Amino acid sequence: MGMTMTQKILAHGAGLDKVEAGQLIMSKLDLVLGNDITSPVAIKEMGKFNKTSVFDKDKIALVPDHFVPNKDIKSAEHCKCVREFARRNDITNYFEVGEMGIEHALLPEKGLTVPGDVIIGADSHTCTYGALGAFSTGVGSTDMAAGMATGEAWFKVPAAIRFVLKGKPAKWVSGKDIILHIIGMIGVDGALYKSMEFVGDGIQYLSMDDRFTISNMAIEAGGKNGIFPVDDITKEYLKEHTTREWTAYEADEDAVYDEEYVIELDKLKPTVSFPHLPENTHTIDDCGDIAIDQVVIGSCTNGRIADMRTAAEILKGRHIAKGMRCIVIPATQKIYMQAMEEGLLKIFIEAGAVVSTPTCGPCLGGYMGILAEGERCVSTTNRNFVGRMGHIKSEIYLASPAVAAASAIAGKIASPEDI
Repeated sequence: MGMTMTQKILAHGAGLDKVEAGQLIMSKLDLVLGNDITSPVAIKEMGKFNKTSVFDKDKIALVPDHFVPNKDIKSAEHCKCVREFARRNDITNYFEVGEMGIEHALLPEKGLTVPGDVIIGADSHTCTYGALGAFSTGVGSTDMAAGMATGEAWFKVPAAIRFVLKGKPAKWVSGKDIILHIIGMIGVDGALYKSMEFVGDGIQYLSMDDRFTISNMAIEAGGKNGIFPVDDITKEYLKEHTTREWTAYEADEDAVYDEEYVIELDKLKPTVSFPHLPENTHTIDDCGDIAIDQVVIGSCTNGRIADMRTAAEILKGRHIAKGMRCIVIPATQKIYMQAMEEGLLKIFIEAGAVVSTPTCGPCLGGYMGILAEGERCVSTTNRNFVGRMGHIKSEIYLASPAVAAASAIAGKIASPEDI
């Protein structure tokens, strides 16, 4: 019986020749991540077991990104706690305002995540780095504390589901549409504590930004992680972003999967997730006439340069609907700068949108776009739970940057082809 990609990575991390689904292991960690919300809790937990130093100052990443620049006194105190901890421990990868970005876009950009890594982060969307062929998963702040102190974490080896992606997606079908389609198909618990392994000839048509989006939202299907094989596109990305050595792991031919799904990418259409669960999906043709109040383009899911370019392509020479609010959030300073140099920010502003500094902001109901009672938002973020972006009687519709930009122009949920 062979092993999946994830199982091979965990076996190596645990120093074992072989692992099986359901097995409990202790694995060495290549990176431990925390942000301004979760890190203060982990830092306090470390104090409870009398640990004041970290296992390796180069293998900790602290990224204040949720409420920064600080929106209030409480968020300022949280960031101060993280900042002082980073100084005491001489943390190499602490990213202050001005150099930080949304954590799950920033770390790959900085070359801190590579194939074969075992990564934990006190944020559920840490599964993003599976796009690079790493095992990465979200944990609680207590596990983050233990990881920072010891450099190890325990895992139950996950079983796996295999998703075979076939064909070439149409122009306006992106990684966001693919993962929303999958979540709509299997449900928000369809991959509960399982590894979601993406393979197939269709992968060649997916950019790294598409793959980051798909892996990012594996957690929205309940997945322990999402992971892609390392191919030429991955290698080109790594060549540009890192000098670290890495190891690519391939699944064995006789690897065991609980289920297998074939996704024909050429048959997919732009997809929208209606309130109040990501699994409540509809193709753009079935959305009807739903008026909206706000659009958000950004987040760890869709704030990368490809997302900025897509939104700009649709907004260029047009203006958002009267009374509409459109908020664009580049995910990192580098993406912000690149968008500026390419003239994308000018396009956004001329279209009537506002451009924010990198921040998670409205995604979790933080700030920069909170919804009032009865308001509706089309957002490129990852969750549309009740009250996620503000008032419990507001509504969030999850969509791709293309659909979000088209909807901002139309004042209602709209297809890019209709603009």
